[in-house]
Amino acid sequence: MTNPKLFCEIHDGTMILSMNRPEKLNAIDNELSNELLKALHAANDDTSVRVVLLRGNGRAFCAGRDISAAPTEEDLTSVQAVAKAIVSLSKPVVVAVHGWTVGAGLEWMLNADVVVAASSARFKLPEASMGVFVTGGLIATLPAYAGVARAKALMLLGEEFSANDAQSWGLIWRVVESEALESESKRVAQKLASLKPEVAARFKRALNEVGLHHFSRAIDIENEAQRFLGASPSRTADT
Repeated sequence: MTNPKLFCEIHDGTMILSMNRPEKLNAIDNELSNELLKALHAANDDTSVRVVLLRGNGRAFCAGRDISAAPTEEDLTSVQAVAKAIVSLSKPVVVAVHGWTVGAGLEWMLNADVVVAASSARFKLPEASMGVFVTGGLIATLPAYAGVARAKALMLLGEEFSANDAQSWGLIWRVVESEALESESKRVAQKLASLKPEVAARFKRALNEVGLHHFSRAIDIENEAQRFLGASPSRTADT
C-alpha cells in the first residue's frame, strides 16, 4: 500500500493536516487536493475541531501543481475547491510554511487566516512565465494583503522572495527559525482553539466579507482566464 498523501490528526481541538509528498516537495496532484478538500469539509462538520493547522512534510510546504501528468479540467476544479473551502471554513485556518512555497501552494497559504513561516521559506509565483494563470482567488487575496502595485510585480515578474519579505509585505503573520516552526504554529493554533467557536467564526466571516469581498468573483475570473489560455492551474516551479 502506498503512503497516504495527506495525514490527518486531531489534538486538543486542532486538526493537523500534513501534506505528504515529500519526494515531490508536496506538489499538488488531484488525489492530494481531493483528500485535503474532504478533510476540510470534515473539520467544518466536527464540533470537536476548533482550528485547522495545515503544514507540509519534508523539505518544503508545497511546490505548486505537479506537472508530471497532463493537465485536466479536474486540476482547475480541485485546486479552486480547496481555496474556497479554506476561506469559507467556519473555523480559523493556520498555515505553517517552510522551504519552497510556490504557485498554488502560495495561493492556498493566502487563503488561510494566520500564517507562520520558517526563516528558510522561499516564495514564488511562476505562472505568468509559464503561460498559465493563477488560482486560489489570488487576484483578490494578494492585492488585499500586499497592495495592487506589489501584487502586479509579484505575479508578472515571478521573482523569488524571502520570508522576511513576505512578512514586511503583509502576507504572513510571523517568521521564526526553522526549529521553532512546529511549536510556534501549534501555539498559535491552540490560542485560536481557545476562543469561543462562535466568536472565531464571526470574526473570520466578517473580515473576509469586507477584506475579500471580491473573492468569489476572483475565482470566476481566474477560471475564465485559465480556460482562455488553454492551460491548467498553478504548476510546480523549476526549483
